[in-house]
Amino acid sequence: MEERGPIALSALQHFLFCPRQCALIHVERVWAENVATAEGRLLHDKADLPGTSSRKDGRVSRALPLHAPDLGIAGVADVVEWYREDGRWRPFPVEYKRGRPKEHRADEVQLCAQALCLEAMTGLPVPEGALFYGTTRRRVVVPFDGELRRLVHATFEAVRAMIEDGVTPAAVYLPKRCDACSLRALCLPERLSARPSVSRWLQRKIEEEMA
Repeated sequence: MEERGPIALSALQHFLFCPRQCALIHVERVWAENVATAEGRLLHDKADLPGTSSRKDGRVSRALPLHAPDLGIAGVADVVEWYREDGRWRPFPVEYKRGRPKEHRADEVQLCAQALCLEAMTGLPVPEGALFYGTTRRRVVVPFDGELRRLVHATFEAVRAMIEDGVTPAAVYLPKRCDACSLRALCLPERLSARPSVSRWLQRKIEEEMA
């Protein structure tokens, strides 16, 4: 049997934002960029210069590869800050996002998944991290409590099942999310989620006959 590869950390965020978007990217392997994704990429480029540097209160690792073989997830952390505590370096992940804090928990799940990788790699507890948003220019500290950790595991299982099934979910048009999605032209949410109305078709035909 073919060995299953790790799930990308970003896939968890994509799935909670939109399962169809996740499938288009991680199953069908399609991608498109818009202003939002370009801005996000530029924001990450500033953080994702690989290497570790020292500062007065600790160390900072950028573009740090992460993996948790037992969980089946892998990816790259934008920034991991390290603080000396009880004679050991304790990690604190920081993920950079464009825009502002979201109504859903997709960003928090991605960050918490990074923490699970760091715990697996270091053997140390990672109780919290932070999301930095480009619009507000502020950090939002995220505690990795039991509820969030359970959501990470549940999301991972859902993504794994979707990828193994190889089935892209049907389109559901949600204007607030779809209109800002870079894959909108490939997804066609308005067209594919709209069911044709027989009554409207009949009414149009009657009007054409009477014209």
